[in-house]
Amino acid sequence: MLSRRRFLSFSGGLAAPGFSTATYGVGIEPLRLGVTDYHVRPRNWPVGLELKIAAIADIHACDPWMSLAHIETIVARTNALRPDLIVLLGDYVAGHRHHIGRIDAAAWAPVLGGLKAPLGVHAILGNHDYWDDRTVQRNGRGVPVAQQALEAAGIPVYENEVVRLTKDGQAFWLAGLGDQLAYVPARRFRSVPRIGVDDLAGTLRKVTDRAPVILMAHEPDIALRVPSRVSLQLSGHTHGGQVRLLGWSPAVPPRNGVNLAYGHIRTQCDVIVSGGLGCSLMPVRIGMPPEIVQVTVGGEPQEVTS
Repeated sequence: MLSRRRFLSFSGGLAAPGFSTATYGVGIEPLRLGVTDYHVRPRNWPVGLELKIAAIADIHACDPWMSLAHIETIVARTNALRPDLIVLLGDYVAGHRHHIGRIDAAAWAPVLGGLKAPLGVHAILGNHDYWDDRTVQRNGRGVPVAQQALEAAGIPVYENEVVRLTKDGQAFWLAGLGDQLAYVPARRFRSVPRIGVDDLAGTLRKVTDRAPVILMAHEPDIALRVPSRVSLQLSGHTHGGQVRLLGWSPAVPPRNGVNLAYGHIRTQCDVIVSGGLGCSLMPVRIGMPPEIVQVTVGGEPQEVTS
């Protein structure tokens, strides 16, 4: 997980050598926007089914770092990719206090409602979407404002739910896992039986045939427990560490020897961790520019570009 202490320590160390580094990390790279392509061929993916997915993660809407105008640009850029389906991987609300203006869900959700794909737009929530909702945190239950806003904009939100989709007559399942850190801050208000709302086993039990499964999970760490029944896991949360040096993300250490900070990893299934779009803890990015992720599943192998 992204550690606040580790992130502040390393980002501060990078900024210290020069004002230009700090200026770039705060004022330039966080506002960039790129598209990173992956082509994966999971072991249990059916021959002949090629699926193009666009993934948006960690928007963290706030001015000036993630304005409504910038979100509109992200929507337009994503639609221009012409994916078969679009997945939203959580953390829509601001993830830090270093901004000049909060953007409410009632404003950013309708903008995301402009996303279009033949097989639909599908969403999960992230930890900040729960942490930002004081009523949900205080009660230890309830539907966060972010989910209500997304659903009002016509975007279904999955919490341990699945949907069966088809392309060219071939079926696959899209599963959405509940957030694994939903109630961490709730301890200061009241005790809760668990900190997450995730139920991996219960979610997969809702898959009723042998069609392949794609899992949306905000935090990537669950990959260490995801069975080979799942073909592909799509995650965000880490922001690639926000500070990334020669492929190393110092703020996101490996878990059980597996580096789940960023990119394409293979555990029992293929895992893709997005570098995300916004910032958490601090509005700083160095070596990890914001990205929309485009994943082609199946078909002929292609070279990965960014």
